[in-house]
Amino acid sequence: MKEIDLQKLKITEPVKLEKLPTSLNMGAGEEEVKKELKQTRRKLADWQDKLYAHNKYSVLVCLQGMDTSGKDSLIREVFKGFNSRGVVVHSFKTPTSKELKHDFLWRHYCALPERGKFGVFNRTHYENVLITKVHPEYILKERLPGINSVYDIDKDFWEERYKTIRNFEEHVAQNGTIIFKFFLNISKEEQRQRLLRRLRKPNKNWKFSPGDLEERKVWNKYRNCYEEAMNKTSRENAPWYVIPADSKPTARYLVAKIMLDKLLKYEDVQEPSLPPEFLKNLEDYRQQLEKE
Repeated sequence: MKEIDLQKLKITEPVKLEKLPTSLNMGAGEEEVKKELKQTRRKLADWQDKLYAHNKYSVLVCLQGMDTSGKDSLIREVFKGFNSRGVVVHSFKTPTSKELKHDFLWRHYCALPERGKFGVFNRTHYENVLITKVHPEYILKERLPGINSVYDIDKDFWEERYKTIRNFEEHVAQNGTIIFKFFLNISKEEQRQRLLRRLRKPNKNWKFSPGDLEERKVWNKYRNCYEEAMNKTSRENAPWYVIPADSKPTARYLVAKIMLDKLLKYEDVQEPSLPPEFLKNLEDYRQQLEKE
């Protein structure tokens, strides 16, 4: 399989999404890519065990993408080998009436991973500058002071939201959370094919909604919103990676590999040492148990 420069997928300067690839030649067949993913996720799971024992860092994985971009299956395949106690997945839906009584980040703060654990946000706090920007009428449900109609939602409003998100991520990172943000970049044609598969396969029909077709009509508007959000908020402490995702196996491998390469740099994450008195008596403890 080809060596991929993963840093080229990281947003370090303003980008245009329409110019970024939705597919990537891995120089290998699908089965080989799956094999590489299996090896990578095993190493990730081993590292997570050390993270749990070390208990000083946590990891937040944020997944965004157009409908059908493969977020659910990516979570299933990348974190398959993890100890269930070590990873918690949150899928953020339409805010509840209780959540709307708080600021827009409140429910995301509540879902942050504990030290020693991975937290996965399937759709994230960025929905507050994506779907709400495409459909600004949703902002009115937040009952914000000074916002009485969509005409009150101006450029300054969105700039303030980007600033709030940057501050949120900086605060979280300063307190020991390692942040990854992945945008699964699929083409409009690939989305069309995936929606058709949902309609053609009876066991996938439940995934389809007529609303998918309505949202597809504003594809370019969503892409512009993603582009601006990522350009405004990709920072070293919380970088965005744009993952070519027309091939699901490739996208899964790239996400896993990016995480593993970065996490292995945290050399201080190790299992804690046993107290000297425990180490001195380990053989004695073993013998006591064997004689029972």
